[in-house]
Parts: sequence; C-alpha cells; structure tokens
Amino acid sequence: MATTDSMSRLEDARLVTGKGSFMDDIDPLPGTLVAAVVRSPHAHARIAAVDLERARAHPGVAAVIGPEDVTTALSPFPLSLRAEMSYYPTGTDKVRYVGEPVAVVVATDRYTAEDAADLVHVEYDLLPVVVDAIEATDAGAALLHEQAGSNVLSDRTFTFGEVDDAFATAEHVVEGDYYFPRYSSTPMECYSVVAEWVDHPRRPEVQVWSNFHGPFSMVPVLCGALGVTTSQLRLHVPGDNGGSFGIKAGIYPYIALMALASKHAGRPVRWTEDRSEHLLSSSAGSDRHMHARLAIDADGIITASEVDFVENVGAYLRPPEPATLYRCFGNMTGAYRIDTVRIRARAVVTNKCPTGLNRGFGGQQLYFGLERIMDKAASVLGIDRLEFRRRNLVRSSEFPYATPTGGIYDSGDYERAVRLLEERADYQRLIADQKAARARGELVGTGIALIVEPSGTNIGYVGLATPAENRPPGRGKSGSTEHVHLSVDPQGIVGVSLGTVPQGQGHATVARQVVARELGLPEEQVVPTIDMDTATSAWTITTGSYSSRFSPLVTSALVDGCAEVSRRIRIAAAVMLETDPDSLELHDGRVRVIGDPERFVLFKHAAGLVHWDPGRLPAGQEAGLEVNVAFTPPEAQAPSRTDQVNSSLCYGFVADLVSVRVDPETLAITIENVVSVHDAGTILNKTLFEGQVHGAMVQAIGGAMYEEMAYSESGQPVSTFMDYLVPTSAECSFPLHMEHLETPSPLTRLGAKGAGEGASMSIPVAIANAVEDALRSHDVEIISLPLHPDVLHRLLGAQD
Repeated sequence: MATTDSMSRLEDARLVTGKGSFMDDIDPLPGTLVAAVVRSPHAHARIAAVDLERARAHPGVAAVIGPEDVTTALSPFPLSLRAEMSYYPTGTDKVRYVGEPVAVVVATDRYTAEDAADLVHVEYDLLPVVVDAIEATDAGAALLHEQAGSNVLSDRTFTFGEVDDAFATAEHVVEGDYYFPRYSSTPMECYSVVAEWVDHPRRPEVQVWSNFHGPFSMVPVLCGALGVTTSQLRLHVPGDNGGSFGIKAGIYPYIALMALASKHAGRPVRWTEDRSEHLLSSSAGSDRHMHARLAIDADGIITASEVDFVENVGAYLRPPEPATLYRCFGNMTGAYRIDTVRIRARAVVTNKCPTGLNRGFGGQQLYFGLERIMDKAASVLGIDRLEFRRRNLVRSSEFPYATPTGGIYDSGDYERAVRLLEERADYQRLIADQKAARARGELVGTGIALIVEPSGTNIGYVGLATPAENRPPGRGKSGSTEHVHLSVDPQGIVGVSLGTVPQGQGHATVARQVVARELGLPEEQVVPTIDMDTATSAWTITTGSYSSRFSPLVTSALVDGCAEVSRRIRIAAAVMLETDPDSLELHDGRVRVIGDPERFVLFKHAAGLVHWDPGRLPAGQEAGLEVNVAFTPPEAQAPSRTDQVNSSLCYGFVADLVSVRVDPETLAITIENVVSVHDAGTILNKTLFEGQVHGAMVQAIGGAMYEEMAYSESGQPVSTFMDYLVPTSAECSFPLHMEHLETPSPLTRLGAKGAGEGASMSIPVAIANAVEDALRSHDVEIISLPLHPDVLHRLLGAQD
C-alpha cells in the first residue's frame, strides 16, 4: 500500500471544534454521585485505626468505605506470577507509598465529597522506608510485604550459550553501571471512572465507563477482585481519550474501588482524578538499575553480553508487572549480532508508587544501558562509535534473524539505514567541525543510538517471570490477536468497529483508509466506530491500544475482514450480472467484470440485494454482510521450555543522531540538531506516522532532560509541576531531519510495523551519549538520567 500524505485526519474537525466525547463530557447514568479518595500521607506505615463516622455524618454524603469494607467485599487482584503479596485497591493492613488510597467518600458533588474526606481520621504507626531498589535487596532493608520474606518478588537468570567461556577468552571486557529513572506519561486527561454495581439476586452486575485503553487482559484481573465473571462486568470506553501513552492501563484498581463505592451508595459513582493525584499516585514507568558487560574480540566484534536488571516496580507487583523486564526479551541484544547472552532480571518492591505501562515500555530502560555500554566499548577500543556499531550490526542478508533469546526479526536493512543516517548528518564533517569547536573551548557533542523497535506484543513474554518447570503444561499464555467487525448496510455504507481504543493516534482515519482501498470505495462510504463496549464489541485478552499494535495487527484484521466482505459482495453482484464471482473486482464504488469495466453494478446495489432480495443468492450462501475477524499470527507463541520467546510479532529499526551544546557558564543543554532514520515497514499514512515519531521524541526529551519522579529518603515525592517540567514547543524547536526506509514485514497483511514508541526508546540514550561527548574534555561519564544543569554541576563538581 502506498503512503498517503494528503488525507486529513477524520477525527480533527470534531476535536478542534470542542465536540469531542471525553469521560467528563458524558453522563451515562442518571443520579450519579461523586467520589473523593482519601490518600496516605506516609510512605510506609501500619494502619492502626480508621474512623469514618464523622465523614458519614456530613450532610450530602451517601457512603464512606475504608479498608475493612474493601477486604470484606473484594479479593486481592490476581497477580502475573505467584508471589506472597496481596494487592487491593486500597491499603488494608498498612500503606506502602505516599498517595495510596485508604478510604473513599461518596457524596452529592465533588465539593461535598472533598470536605467530608477531610473528616476521615486515620491513625498510622510509621515504619522504616526504602525507595531505592538496590537498597531494598539488602538483608536488613524494611520489608514491604512481610509474608514474602523479601523485597525481591521475582528473580530469574537466563543463559544462552557459553557465556563464561566467551568472557574468559575475550580480548576486551567492558562493563558499566547505569540507572534509568522513572517518569510519568502526563496525558492531558487524567483517570476517570463512572461505575455502577447492581445487586441482582444471585448475579450482581457491574457496569463501568472509563478511559481505560487495554490491554484487556486486565478485565479478568478486575473480575477476580470483584468476584464476578467477565459476563457480569460491562466496560464502556468512550471514543475520545485525552492521551495515555500507556498510563491508563493502570486505571483498573480504581474501577474496582468505585464499583465497591457504588455498591455501598446504592447509586452510580463518578470519580475523576485531579492533576496532583495523577502525578502523585497513578502510575509511572519503572526505574531500573542495570549492570552491563560486553566481551569483545580483537577485531571489535562482540562475542557475549551479560546484563543484570534490578527493576523498581514500586509498592506492589501490580499486573502486568513484572512485564517491563520482559517486553523486550526477544530484542534484548538490540540491533547487534550477539549470540551468547546471560540475563538476570529482578523485580523489587519499594515505597514508591506502583509502576505500569509508559510509552516505550521496557525499551527505554534496555537501550539506555545497551547504547551507553556500546559508546564505552568504542572508546576503550579506540574505534569510532558509529563504526563500532556498524561492525556488529545484524546484516541485511541475515533476515529473518533469530536472536539467542528467541526473537525473530522479520525484516530490515540496518546497514542501509545507518548509511542514510551518516549521509543525512554529514557525519564525518560534523565530527570534524565539533573537534574544531572543542579546540576553541566550546562544549559540543554528538550522540548516536541504534535500536530495534518491537511492535505487536506477544503477551506470552509475561510467562518468562515464572520458571519453565512451574508453568503448568497446557496452560500457557501467548498471542497477538486483534479483532475487528465490519458490516455493510442496505445503502452500501461500510461500518467498521475496532477493538483498539485510541488516544489520539488517528485509528479511525487509517481504518477508513484501509477499508476504502481494500473494497474499492470512496472514503466517505466507510464509517469507523472507535468506542468500546465489552458486551457488544469483539475483544479478547490481547485487545487494546498498547505496544504499537494497531498498524501491524488491526490493519491485518481489517484486510482479512475486507476480503470476506468482498467475497460476499461479489457473489451478490455475480447474481445481478449473471457471471462468476471470481470474474469480478471492486473498484471506485463498483463491482465490475475484470477486463470489461463497463459491465458493472454499484457496490451499494450488490449490498442491497443481500438485504432486500436474499432469495436470489445461491443456495447455501449466507444472507449477511456482517463479518467478525480475528487476526492471530502463528509466530506469537508461548515461551519455550528453554525460556526463549518471540516477544513481539514485528521489529522495526531506528537510527538517531543528536547534536548538543552545553553552555560553559550555565551548563544548560541545547539540542542543536536531530537526524532520525526509521524503518517501520510499510508506512500507511506518512502524516500520522511522523506525528507519532514527533510525539515519542518529545516525551523522550522530557524523560531525558526535564522530568523525574524524585523521592526523598523518607519516601515523600518531591516533584510537583513547579519542577516536574513537561517539554513544550519552546524546548523542542530544534532542527529535525527525518528519513524513512520501508522494508515491509512479511508477517502482516500490509507489511506495516509499529512506529509510535521507537523514538521514546532511542532519544534518551542518544542525548546522554551526546552530553558525555560534549564533556569529554572533563572526563565525565553519564550513567543516569535526567540531565539538566544541576546534574552537570554535581558531576563536574565531583570531578573537581
């Protein structure tokens, strides 16, 4: 499919004229009450007593629930692995992070609920606090979950090949310690839930509206806590969602909490999170300590790698964690030919807010360590950084390429992409110019990052957290299934219902484009629907808008669905034209005879025959134009008994070069130029593609230079929007030169791969590499993010 540049986004007119339908715009149930959440001011404390009576007596209050109500009515959320830990939507025996819910007040309006929340009295017995994951692994560290006996809730080691031999015989061994911080997604619209619990005799029903976006594997998790079946829980997701970048997958604990509040109040309950709550206690990407080692031979070829990840998942191993450790398991070696690998992966609980999905889930952390150690190795060997990477790249002749951890890179031409990066950046001249600038005392530098971008996640990777011998035979998890529903009405209008609920990516636009092209229709004859209702929409466990699934998976399902619609339309048209269906094609709103375009019927007339005159259809032909299609790629399998897994269906490629300047007086960092080369297979819509790359890049710059969810040693979050700086256009006004390659995936119907996360994985480490290069005369090593003048001041001060 050719790239489309001219088509405007279907969604834009409604959104820019204020006609969107976001959670606060809808009032789905009459008589809805409003909730406020009472949160812990302490990072770690036993709940000695909770007094709810003054709040219950406040005028306008319908219900107040506390820890006892939660443990009485709800079960702990099912976890992704067996761990001695109970996770409820509130603290029960104790609180484990600042902002953890303790009680919920339901009242006639938000003001009344907030006032009554101030009347909830909780007595706390303070406990020791631990916020750093490395410190939490110490034997004497404060335990968050005493029954577990340790703060390390998951510890797995994977070995592929003779790692020890490779290091013993290596010409060079390079190692380093790195730390990637946590930061948030900060979408424009925060969490919002409207929940109603209806106690029908012997069969309660829970109906929910929320801006949840999936993965819908969280629905069974939610049902497990509520004690209902999936048929008793109906989840509605509006068509408009004010951003997420992964964070709204973490809304489900509040769905359970508001459903319970509704049960106590006897009426529907609405809760909308405010901005302070969101930053304080919603979710964040995990922070990771990483120790990395490379074994390198005399020719500069990497023969083995070893990594030790210590993941700070916050106070609870909240599903889908510890998924961050394994989402990139198949691409753990990045773009490089490294056949021998050892990985240790630990998930550690601390007194921080629990973690979850954040754009680039797992990839930001992985590539920060991998691409930093690549720079360090090039320096040790005295080889140009780009040349060292080039020597170790997966070659174009090796695709499909099998990684030692089980990934199958479906297509690519990494060497060509790097050549294009080199040409567009005028790399040799850039390096020479910067060398001359340094001689004049200027602090300028260039950073490079080459990354493999996974898309179309195979949820089977979550199984790696459980040892193979403990995974029950026949009960594995795998898959990248996506559903679509297509229907054709009596006037030939094609309705399209998607299983992915977007947050601004333009899914409706691309769905209309794909279906119109596949069925030979004008775009206005295709009407997409992007809201979600689990009672009426087709969905499965892997359904959702996460891990860049839309382009590779949903569009493949659309193509398959269109093929079936086309078959049925051609059968109806063949009756009207008195010919064979196989002799017909769909083009320009017509069904015409191949080779004789003047013999045709209109698409809408063929559809009309199915609706109005089905008796004319051939015997045995179904008189229906509704199609449900599930695209299930067979390449997405459960982990093997040797712990290998193809953790994503598709693997794209990103090559980034960032040039920076550091002011010698203020130490302010300025990005002077970015050259970015992307291979995401077939580009379905260039405008939307570039918008996704720009968005990922801006979010990455925030995490690399401005944003950090900092905590004091007592576990108090010290970041507010006074100093938690989300980038604006002012910080992102640098020149950007973007280039595209297209090596179509052989595994998807249109050859498309995902493209919305790659820059969020590559740009943070490219910036770090550039800043270290700029400060090379000061012999500063960048081992963590974010980077801003205060950090550089400390680094240079420590050196002095």
